Amino acid sequence: MTGSEPKANLGLARELGLTADEYDRIIQRLGREPRYTELGLFSALWSEHCAYKHSRNFLSRLPTQGPRVLQGPGENAGAIDIGDGWAVVFKMESHNHPSFIEPFQGAATGVGGILRDIFTMGARPIAILDSLRFGDPDDPRTRRLVEGVVSGISWYGNCFGCPTVGGEIAFAPEYGGNPLVNVMCVGLVRADRIFRARADGVSNPVFYVGNKTGRDGIHGATMASATFDEHAHERRPTVQVGDPFTEKLLLEACLEAMASGAVVGIQDMGAAGLACCTSEMPARSRTGMEVELDRVPQRETEMTPYEILLSESQERMLLVAARGREAEVKAIFAKWELDAVEIGHVTAGGDLVIRSHGEIVARVPVDALSEAPRYDKERKPPAWLDAVRALDPLTLAEPDDYDDALVTLLGAPTIACKEWAFRQYDQQVGINTLVLPGSDAAVLRVKGTSRALAVATDGNGRQVFLDPRRGAAMAVCEAARNVSCAGARPGGVTDCLNFGSPERPEILWQLAEAVEGIAEACRALELPVVGGNVSLYNETSGRAILPTPIIGVVGVLEDASRLATQWFKAAGHRIALLGPDAVSLGGSEYLWVFHRIVGGTLAPLDLGLERRVQGAVQAAIGAGLAVSAHDCSEGGVAVALAEACMTGPEPIGATVSVPAEGRTDLTLFGEGPSRVIVSVDPVRALEFEALMAESAIPWRWIGATGGERLRIGRGATTVVDADLRGLQHAWRRGFERHVA
Repeated sequence: MTGSEPKANLGLARELGLTADEYDRIIQRLGREPRYTELGLFSALWSEHCAYKHSRNFLSRLPTQGPRVLQGPGENAGAIDIGDGWAVVFKMESHNHPSFIEPFQGAATGVGGILRDIFTMGARPIAILDSLRFGDPDDPRTRRLVEGVVSGISWYGNCFGCPTVGGEIAFAPEYGGNPLVNVMCVGLVRADRIFRARADGVSNPVFYVGNKTGRDGIHGATMASATFDEHAHERRPTVQVGDPFTEKLLLEACLEAMASGAVVGIQDMGAAGLACCTSEMPARSRTGMEVELDRVPQRETEMTPYEILLSESQERMLLVAARGREAEVKAIFAKWELDAVEIGHVTAGGDLVIRSHGEIVARVPVDALSEAPRYDKERKPPAWLDAVRALDPLTLAEPDDYDDALVTLLGAPTIACKEWAFRQYDQQVGINTLVLPGSDAAVLRVKGTSRALAVATDGNGRQVFLDPRRGAAMAVCEAARNVSCAGARPGGVTDCLNFGSPERPEILWQLAEAVEGIAEACRALELPVVGGNVSLYNETSGRAILPTPIIGVVGVLEDASRLATQWFKAAGHRIALLGPDAVSLGGSEYLWVFHRIVGGTLAPLDLGLERRVQGAVQAAIGAGLAVSAHDCSEGGVAVALAEACMTGPEPIGATVSVPAEGRTDLTLFGEGPSRVIVSVDPVRALEFEALMAESAIPWRWIGATGGERLRIGRGATTVVDADLRGLQHAWRRGFERHVA
């Protein structure tokens, strides 16, 4: 075709989310106008959600290699070697848009999707973590969203039989029209038994396995690649419906089929459903695929080829089997009462050929579908950024009473105890959980070895809003620091990058800067990024969320008996503060809670010091010197001390002294990286001091544990003298009073 000829389907292409330029590219690649079904394939596979059109160029900056990396980005999930022939498989995904439209099913199917990403690698899932962001907690809509999302996560995970062991929940008005539901899953597999999403072997049969296909979730990927307006709830039909009991059967059937040796490759039918699998799997193998849609098991009548291909019905896989072993595959899935239907075969031609009722309804080169356009659009800092950074929090009034100020901060919903949420989750199914939710990191045993895994997620949207590069680097550092505070050595990263519309230069600048910050921190800490997710267009009626990269870190604890938790263990222990004094109220929880302001500058970040502090913490825990370790994050050192006093089985007070220089609110509630509170049995204090001297980090003794109060002094002045029962009451009720 020439550019002057009419384009019959251009209007439809635009309705499906494709631009006029993209439609022209499709015509150029095909040498003709696309058929209706082919246009549906391109609209899904070239959506932002599937193609990463605006982010792929930036993601190449991330370090993805390392001596323990067995699988990096580009597969269902990443994998790292943890020793003794075992590998940990992990990934994080988002289900933000579906969870806003239908909170329960949106969150539930987000859990189902990430579980499938893990077991399609051949791994058995052992843990789920969720990172959630919601709007103003006083808004009744927020309560509805929190209740629906938490219920959906707990229902799916509990029914499937995978414990939810960690994560975080935070609130800010910017998430009011677009909550974030990021879910991470961790699984274990023998290092030599990892499976990949490939369509190798010409003539090998292609099997559809799992649930039947319905009309739910059609154009889910396209919906996730668009901004919202006041009509967002009209998109409810694009949200999938989950069935965790079927997924449990699918897990067992897939793992058994993999163990039989009959499976060549396998991929989850997630975003874009069958359309995605049938193009991505052969694209990775440089093969083609032919599929007969009439053979696809369907639970609804008269489904069109378009609907069958783009349905995102849950609990389904596409499996390539070894030729000659078809009967074996069918028998295994029949045993688990699941469909396993041969719907096609691998070809040598490089095309995806789709037939329905004997007619070809689509013939498209798989590389045309898998190689979407990449965009490098204008990006620039927002015009308002300098003014926001220029705010000096120290010009604002200090609290009149610091006891009351600490109580208020502990009761703020972002800091307060999240027991209301995590008590709804089964935390111990599988009996791997060594540290339950409520400490810096979850810890999971690796059965049959002396090892354990420590896992944590983190992300602070306000810090990234003020300084995308440093704020994102701080998120990496904090997630890794949480793992280090359990005694583990961080081994790998997965991320979920949540931003607004990339078509706005200031949003694209935030994304580019944040990725660079993640890359810098990961290189400094020698942490490979082995997989993740990008979620863009998170905005409603032109209001974007805070830029929120969520970082998940997995670490290995060589001796599970040497793990640490965040709470003080006994009276009479000495308390040390490791790390620099430099903190800031810029972007702090204190500044928001007391002044409802997001502004200022962040504390400095020294990545070399961060690495040394984490190494010192790991060494102190490994040597049995530090009996507790707790990262100082939201709320500063005062909140960290209070949490160390009251989050254990029994509250234990403390008397400490902090530097007397500067303002009291900055000293107590200022936030900054590379700071950890540890407690040490006094009989081993000299050994601890020697270890700190070798570590070459700033640190000091600041007090001792004991009593029923938290006392914090500055010089000769006591600025906090609070009863632990009052602090604990505020902390335990702060979240629940907003959502229950």
